[in-house]
Amino acid sequence: MKLSSPQAEAYGQDSMPALEAQRFAQFIAWSPVVFQVTNVMVKWGIFSLLADNKKGLSIDEVAEIKGISHYAAQILLEGSLVIGTVYLNEDGKFCVTKVARFFTRDGMALRDLNFNHDVNYLGLFSLEDALKNGKPEGLKVFGSWPTIYEGLSSLPKQVQKSWFGYDHYYSDNSFPEALELVFSRKPKSLLDVGGNTGRWAVQCIDYDPNVKVTIMDLPQQIQLMREATAGHAGCERIGGFPGNLLDENQAFPTGFDAIWMSQFLDCFSEEQVVSILTRAAKSMSADSRLYIMETLWDRQRFETASFSLAMASVYFTAMANGNSKMFFSEDLFRMVRQAGMEVEECRDGLGLGHSVLICKKA
Repeated sequence: MKLSSPQAEAYGQDSMPALEAQRFAQFIAWSPVVFQVTNVMVKWGIFSLLADNKKGLSIDEVAEIKGISHYAAQILLEGSLVIGTVYLNEDGKFCVTKVARFFTRDGMALRDLNFNHDVNYLGLFSLEDALKNGKPEGLKVFGSWPTIYEGLSSLPKQVQKSWFGYDHYYSDNSFPEALELVFSRKPKSLLDVGGNTGRWAVQCIDYDPNVKVTIMDLPQQIQLMREATAGHAGCERIGGFPGNLLDENQAFPTGFDAIWMSQFLDCFSEEQVVSILTRAAKSMSADSRLYIMETLWDRQRFETASFSLAMASVYFTAMANGNSKMFFSEDLFRMVRQAGMEVEECRDGLGLGHSVLICKKA
């Protein structure tokens, strides 16, 4: 495995001083506690409260305003102090740090926190079994489905909210640039593979009044899509093609100018990805193009993004399907070639860190 900058600089050496390494080891050992203290500080609005009070608040003031005991406020504030999300000012009052401010707005850190708390936290206890068995052993905390995708429509409402909130946040930020890229070739028909609730399809019909979009997904997802898009202007130009993409005999419909796969292939094992791409290639003409939008962890501009994406791979292991991950770019390029296609172009830096591979038949 070869890493390019800045990942090579971040992951190609061991330069942490011993005392810093010791503290980091303890931070890892206590990370479940760090997570839950931070989650409660967010859920109870204490970070936001402190952010609104520039001069800081005492333990008793926080307890009184939030209607909690002195003990509860002290546990949370002292824990947050050593975590680094609050600090004590010269008057001995608690104020938020820059770290906490990332949890007081509707952004990446907050959505990642909710996703890990509601979707992943309990199931991650079964990570070891998932790694041994190649199955999402943590998913049993919610149901007995073989993968999370079959059970998505049946998950508890809060779990669904956090799952879709995480999924949509990253894809939605990339859609405007992706639309320009895809529609630069002026496709009249587009196959949206794994189209979920139809968010990309809606963007497409809004962008081009002539395009027709067909979503290929599981039957239950097609139903969710129909409910989500009903009443939207132009929704009659969105069709459904139900099918199980894990079935190697499931052929792709033909005759599309463009095939779109957004945050889709990372839901499958390498063997399954090659099978899906091979069937996609068979449905394509020499003029059609396949667009694959993924967050490739080694092609990120910032190391923080690489960290978050590599950690997200563990969700796929324990909760989603037991055998997929966020892609290392060369792995995905290799799978495209194995499927009988070539990468015509790879466009990086869309939105919060997506890449789009534009593929044609070899």
